[in-house]
Amino acid sequence: MKEKIITELNRIERENHVKILYAAESGSRAWGISSKGSDYDVRFIYIHKPDWYLSIEQKRDVLEYPINNLLDISGWDLRKALQLLMKSNPALLEWLLSPIVYSEQHDIAEQLRNISNEYISLKASIYHYLNMASRNYRHYLQGEPAKIKKYFYVLRPLLACMWLEKQKTVPPVALDELLKLEGVSSEILNEIQYLLTRKKAGEDFGLGISFQKLHQFIEEKLHYYQEYVKDLRDIRELKAEALNVLFRNTLRKVW
Repeated sequence: MKEKIITELNRIERENHVKILYAAESGSRAWGISSKGSDYDVRFIYIHKPDWYLSIEQKRDVLEYPINNLLDISGWDLRKALQLLMKSNPALLEWLLSPIVYSEQHDIAEQLRNISNEYISLKASIYHYLNMASRNYRHYLQGEPAKIKKYFYVLRPLLACMWLEKQKTVPPVALDELLKLEGVSSEILNEIQYLLTRKKAGEDFGLGISFQKLHQFIEEKLHYYQEYVKDLRDIRELKAEALNVLFRNTLRKVW
C-alpha cells in the first residue's frame, strides 16, 4: 500500500504543480489501533511555486480527494499550515508527530517538530481534546452497545488531555505512548488492552463484557478537565516573524 500512496502523492504533485514536503498517516493506523480493513488516512503539507503566492486573489489552500480503495488523502498548503501552527492546531501537530511517515522532503517538517512546543497552547489544546472526548462519549458510548473503535475516539483525546496537563508538551500520536502516563490504574489499562486486542482482530462489539469501570474513568476525567481547563492561562509568546522566515527560506530552497 505504501507504494500506491507514493504513486498518488507523485500524481498530486504533477497535476497541481506543487511540491509535497511531508506526508504521513493520520487516524487509527497512526494511533496503533488499526485492524486489517482500516482505511489509510494520508495527510500532507505542500508548497506552490513562488508566483502562486504573489496574487491579489484568494486561492484555495487545501487539496482534498475522495476516499478510494481504503485511501483517504488530503493536504494543506505550507502557508496555511504555518498559520495553523500559530493557532496551536492539534491536527497539524499530530501530522508532524505521526509514527508513519510516507515522504519527508527538505527539512521543514523537522524544523516544525523542533519548534512545535513553543507554539502549543495548553488551554486551546485541552479544550480541543476535551470537546472531542465529550462529544464522542455522548454520541457513541451512551445508549446502545458501542462499537469497540468508538471507545478509542473517547479514550485517546482524554489521554491527550492528561498528557498536556502532566507533560505540557504536544501529546504523542501512538496510543501506546499515551498509556505510559501515570494516573491510569492497572484495572483500566487491562480493560483498554482488552478492547485494543479485539479491535486489532477486527471485532466490532465488546458483547457480554461490562465496561462500567472504564465508563466511570471516562466520566471522572471529563468532569475533571471541564473544571481544570477553566483556570488555565495561555502564556505563549507567538513568534510570527520566525515562521515568516521559515516560509520564505523553504520557498527559496524548494524552487
